[in-house]
Parts: sequence; C-alpha cells; structure tokens
Amino acid sequence: MDVISEIVRNASSWLSQLPRITIRNLVEIVIISVLVYEILLWIKNTRAWILLKGLLVILAFAVAASVLRLTTISWIIRNFTTIAVTALLIVFQPELRKALEQLGSQNFFSNLLSFDDGKTKQMFSDKTINELVRATFEMAKVKTGALMVIERETSLKEIERTGIEINGLVTSQLLINIFEHNTPLHDGAVVIRGNRVAAATCYLPLSDNMTISKDLGTRHRAAVGVSESTDSLTIVVSEETGRVSVAEEGSLTRVQNADGLREILSVLKKEEEAPGNRFKLWKGRRRNGKKTDE
Repeated sequence: MDVISEIVRNASSWLSQLPRITIRNLVEIVIISVLVYEILLWIKNTRAWILLKGLLVILAFAVAASVLRLTTISWIIRNFTTIAVTALLIVFQPELRKALEQLGSQNFFSNLLSFDDGKTKQMFSDKTINELVRATFEMAKVKTGALMVIERETSLKEIERTGIEINGLVTSQLLINIFEHNTPLHDGAVVIRGNRVAAATCYLPLSDNMTISKDLGTRHRAAVGVSESTDSLTIVVSEETGRVSVAEEGSLTRVQNADGLREILSVLKKEEEAPGNRFKLWKGRRRNGKKTDE
C-alpha cells in the first residue's frame, strides 16, 4: 500500500506541474485541428500534394545538412528561404485561388446570421424535375451530349454572362432543342435558375483534379470544375456513351436510371425548401449511383 501511495503522490505531483487546460484552450485545439485537417485534405485533392512531397525531400536534405554541419549548404538554404516563400505563392497560385473561391462560395457567415425562411428564393418545381429527367434520358438514348447546371445558393451570374440569355421555362423540348447537334446553342452549358433556363452556350471552369478518369472528356471535367467552385448541381450526358452523371461538391456520380436522377433532384428540392437547414449534405443521393471515375 505504501508503494501505491507513493506512486499516487508522485503522479499527483507530476500532474500539478502541467499547465492548466481551460475551455478556451480546448476550443483553440478543436479549431486548429479542424483547420489543419481541412488544409491537408485540400492539399491531398490538388497538385499541391505532389509538390508537398518534393518540399519534404528538400526539408529532409536541409536537416541532414544541419546535422552534418555542412555550413555552406546550410547558408544557401537559409538565404533561399525568403525567395522560396514567393516561389511557393507563384507555384500554388491556381490552388490558392480555388481554395479562396470554395471558401467564399460557402456563404458561411450569411447562412449563420440569415433569418430568411427561403420563401423568396426561386426554386424549381416538381414539373421542372420531371422535365429535366425526361430531357436527360431522351438525350441519353440518342447520345446527345448535354451539360445542365442548376443554380443553388451561389450565384452563377458570372458563368451566365459567358453565354446567351434564354430566360425560358424549363421544358424537355427546349432542352433537347438546345443540345441538338449542329444547332447554334448546342455547344457549352445551360444554366438553370429555378424553373427557367437562364442562359445557354455558357463556358465552365475546367477541373484540374488529376484523379478524374482519363476516359472522361472536357464536358465531365467542366461539370466537376463548376462544382468545385460553386454549390451548384450539374447533370452531364455523355456524347460518346450516353451515360448520365451528376457533379456536386467536386465529385462525379453515375446515375443509372430516370428514377435515380428524379430522387437526386427531389432531395435537392427538399433541402432547398427546408427552413433553417444550414447544412446541405448530399445524404442518400449517392445510393443510386456509382462514381464514374471508378
């Protein structure tokens, strides 16, 4: 018992020397952990992951030079550090820009402080869902390539300006005619806002995600690109295979049939209409599709 008491006293004495952890410290730990996790996740999903491995090699070489007391090499590395910071900003410029676009598109503070019940927001109806599904699979049957971007919280006005204004009610006939081969409007993407086709022949930013399958063409890469910088949902019909896919949050998912697409759009509609819903997760949408890049 004396031995146990001595161990307890020593442990208590050692613990008493540790700094006190307050609630503020715990909050800081959680915030820093989330930030580090998001940064690492962002790096892994971009070309920065490959460049980071190269930087780690350089860092290991610098440590080895310091341990071995290679003074000349250490001096060169120290003086090169200031230049390296500027070089990194230049090299990572596309990735940093995309990260800032993603951060800005989340509307974090506006969503947090907003008391809007969503009644004034224009959202598509069940009729529009049926028209989109019908048009998508009619085009898929005859392998007519299509790219339809559905606007959500993030405005697509900049993308809309690159195309031709339509402002027509969403119907399957209109969408099929737009994407028909050898027509003036078939090239590019269609922007859908609420129940209306806002514009056609719009240009979308291409994704530079290296994990996208090489079998997928420019149309699919554009769909992923716009989903990386906005919260939009994009329907893609492949011109080569007639396959239907949906792009959202940087992911491309294969849709097997009309019921699967209708469920995805219905869930999207419910999420947009739900009052106070600030966390719009995809939830069960992936159940009806498999990723096209697998």
